[in-house]
Amino acid sequence: QVQLVESGGGLVQAGGSLRLSCTASGIIFGIFTMGWYRQAPGNERELVATITPGSGTQYADSVKGRFTISRDNSKNTVYLQMNSLKPEDTAVYYCNAVLGPRRSWGRGTQVTVSS
Repeated sequence: QVQLVESGGGLVQAGGSLRLSCTASGIIFGIFTMGWYRQAPGNERELVATITPGSGTQYADSVKGRFTISRDNSKNTVYLQMNSLKPEDTAVYYCNAVLGPRRSWGRGTQVTVSS
């Protein structure tokens, strides 16, 4: 059974930083594309960043230059380093694992950025 557990969310002032972690179990982590998505109240869930098994990365335009996604296959963990946070980054952040048609989600971690 696939399980993705996010951590690291919290309340931070604008301009601050947070690092989110997502630890996976029940999958061969190294062959999955991992991603972070977010959903703010009243909004659709949106892509934040993804990282392939070969560590190729993709970012939403809104976070380029501020957020960095990385993975440690030895720890079955993907990270999202978030710097220069803005109030509009406030959302629930979800971890995602994809292999072909197979897609799994974590339960999310709340990030709140105060102005």
